Amino acid sequence: MLIKVFGSAVFGVEATTITVEVNIDKGIGYHLVGLPDNAVKESSYRIAAALKNNGYQLPGKKITINMAPADLRKEGSAYDLTLAVGILAASGQIPSEEVDKYIIMGELSLDGSLQPIKGVLPIAIKAKEEGFKGFFLPKQNVKEAAIVSGLDVYGIENVTEIIDFFSGKATLQPTVINTREEFYKTLDFPEFDFADVKGQESIKRCMEIAAAGGHNIILIGPPGAGKTMLAKRLPSILPPMTLKEALETTKIHSVAGKIKDVGLMNQRPFRNPHHTISDVALVGGGTFPQPGEISLAHNGVLFLDELPEFKRTVLEVMRQPLEDREVTISRARFTITYPSSFMLVASMNPSPGGYFNDPDAPVSSSPHEMQRYMSKISGPLLDRIDIHIEVTPVPFEKLSDKQKAESSTDIRKRVMEAREIQTNRFAHLENIHYNAQMNTKQIREYCDLDETSLQLLKTAMERLNLSARAYDRILKVSRTIADLEGSTNVEPQHISEAIQYRSLDREGWLG
Repeated sequence: MLIKVFGSAVFGVEATTITVEVNIDKGIGYHLVGLPDNAVKESSYRIAAALKNNGYQLPGKKITINMAPADLRKEGSAYDLTLAVGILAASGQIPSEEVDKYIIMGELSLDGSLQPIKGVLPIAIKAKEEGFKGFFLPKQNVKEAAIVSGLDVYGIENVTEIIDFFSGKATLQPTVINTREEFYKTLDFPEFDFADVKGQESIKRCMEIAAAGGHNIILIGPPGAGKTMLAKRLPSILPPMTLKEALETTKIHSVAGKIKDVGLMNQRPFRNPHHTISDVALVGGGTFPQPGEISLAHNGVLFLDELPEFKRTVLEVMRQPLEDREVTISRARFTITYPSSFMLVASMNPSPGGYFNDPDAPVSSSPHEMQRYMSKISGPLLDRIDIHIEVTPVPFEKLSDKQKAESSTDIRKRVMEAREIQTNRFAHLENIHYNAQMNTKQIREYCDLDETSLQLLKTAMERLNLSARAYDRILKVSRTIADLEGSTNVEPQHISEAIQYRSLDREGWLG
């Protein structure tokens, strides 16, 4: 008897429906074809034990299973439940009339219980698009899939539940989640708040500008100056995610298996990989490609602490994703693309010893050591960082001050007002949403300078030995500063402030 059941495979952040054809005929044997990996091939042992421990069994006949399309590699243990239901239906142990109307996915334990799987959200979206009636999956993943409206989502704990459902012995109630209600469940207070930061007013100002314009930023300062503390608080002043951004971000984390008993991610991600990370772990890839840290930071913040300590090759592979806001991974048989629109926040010591340019500390690094240390960061990578700011240690008077600093909530209000100006400005452009995304054409159009501002910028570039690459970056940051003030035009004072945020372009830093 030939039966068809349906599962799904995830490539990149999109799902593809997999047709599982089960045929039972005379003879003895178990044949699984259709490019399964070892985890799928081993499913027969898990299925046999799970069925036997729940009063069912594999038929003692010739079982042939084809997973189509046969040219796509099937990986992982999530097809256990799909294959088990197909075998039970083909052998007549359960009715077969309804099994082809559902997507069925789940990993079986030997006692028949189900383990969570990856990529549930894109699978649910694809199931709805293709008109399936419902989706059976492990109960641990049910909230994630249920945010897709118009699809009956059944979370089950044991294989007997789906057997009884198709046999008509029991009914299951689909899980229903109000997506918008789930989305608007936000934290009343951010975990990290700028109100807890003593002093550092100029750095907070920089963070506000970076958040308002979506600018990448690098913090340069000695150990203990507060670089990491400041970086961790940046997400608390970023505008709340839109529903579209939340779905995009949840999709990526779903594929990576990072969703834990939540429906929809409504907080911007903050990723902080260690400097020993490999280039594959950072940008994504592997034998079976998975999203890397830059994609997990999509619509959020990627924080690289001690930037020069990262391997040069790791930093260089970020250049294309920073520019294109997506990363493409190519293999011989396929090419997949992961979104990676994130804000880069980096920090570094100004020298190997950490105290270069600190008047209260002796310089312990030779010029040669300084040059070698700074050369770990390439010019093209710095070219993609709009704001460079020096962080100095907080004096005791500021640390002991009991007065509360400005909260993240107050700063975020100004950031959101500036972002609204940018949203209106770029409403007619498809892929431009904030100032950091402007190209040369848009910079010339929206950062028109008067004669005084032009002269100021020219003088600064000559006297401070600023590089040519600093020119566009200064204009972008100036536009954001003007937006924070509600100014239609970029004024000289905006240019003047933006010039201060190009520390690493000055002579004496990178030589």
